[in-house]
Amino acid sequence: MTENASLVDVRDTLVIAPNFKRRLSGVTSTIVQLIPVQRRLGLKVATLGPGLPQGMPHIRFRDLWRLWQAPKGASRRVWHARRNNEMIAGVVLKYLLGMRLKLLFTSAAQRDHKPFTKWLIRRMDAVVATSAGSAAFLKVPHTVIRHGVDLALFHPPEGADDTAQAAGLSGQRLIGCFGRVRHQKGTDLFVRAMVELLPDHPGWTAVVCGRVTAEHKAFGEELKRMVEAAGLGERILFLGEVPDVKVWYRRLSLYVAPSRNEGFGLTPLEAMASQTAVVASTAGAYAEMILPGETGSVVPAGDFEALKAAIAHWIEDPARSDAAGIAALSHVRATFALENEANALRAVYDGLLRA
Repeated sequence: MTENASLVDVRDTLVIAPNFKRRLSGVTSTIVQLIPVQRRLGLKVATLGPGLPQGMPHIRFRDLWRLWQAPKGASRRVWHARRNNEMIAGVVLKYLLGMRLKLLFTSAAQRDHKPFTKWLIRRMDAVVATSAGSAAFLKVPHTVIRHGVDLALFHPPEGADDTAQAAGLSGQRLIGCFGRVRHQKGTDLFVRAMVELLPDHPGWTAVVCGRVTAEHKAFGEELKRMVEAAGLGERILFLGEVPDVKVWYRRLSLYVAPSRNEGFGLTPLEAMASQTAVVASTAGAYAEMILPGETGSVVPAGDFEALKAAIAHWIEDPARSDAAGIAALSHVRATFALENEANALRAVYDGLLRA
């Protein structure tokens, strides 16, 4: 699809979702999944900025001068920021340049904000928190709207390609950990648990999917040395960035999200929507996604022994993990459908546009 085919007329746009980061991140992933759903629901929303896939409905920077004009059918637009630099841009556009905007910020961070961030947040006309954990750090009125997952993109296994056997790896069952390979993500905790557990569970193979950036190369190499030293090079595999991670979720019997620190964290939802049980830490909003004992387990962030014990609980009884995967799918469909997030945000947008 060409750029012009996805270009949206700013005069017909009521909500602008800036994305001021070129590299893929959790925030970018949220925008990529959410905007098409919002458009399908009839919301006049468009993105702005780099780092987004071709085909995303977008406006151009050179069209921003039109924000001095009212859009069709309204007196102003909503500028929906998700990062500090996007809040800064909104403040400049509204307060310094006098453009017709209402400012909205979505906060996922579960930490006390720095003074400048607090100042920016106070300039917003409305604030959304993605979880109860992130809401606890906000000192302004806010609405809690949890992220959802696209149930059309992430779905249960449908055919032979969605099985562990299709991966061509040893073992009948797969356990996985996806995301950038780094200390913050707890990849080392997962690998260490696999080194200690897999010798006693010959039917299982572990896969790590995710990029190793230059600054974390030594960290990644050390994990590979740990695996080789244990003689498990064929049972703990580092796949790097895979062309389509969605099929790998469907091939798993258990997904592990061992992050030490996280904003929100979508991967457990993506796994559960793929009918896969999840063991996750208390980082981000993970604990708000999982029903302990039913859809998986939640352990304290950074607690290796608790993580290892929780993983062992599920891989010792494959039928138990299969049942948890089925329960996880039902839970996500009922609670975390992306349409729920889109409709909740629409209510916030409507309130701002009416004000």
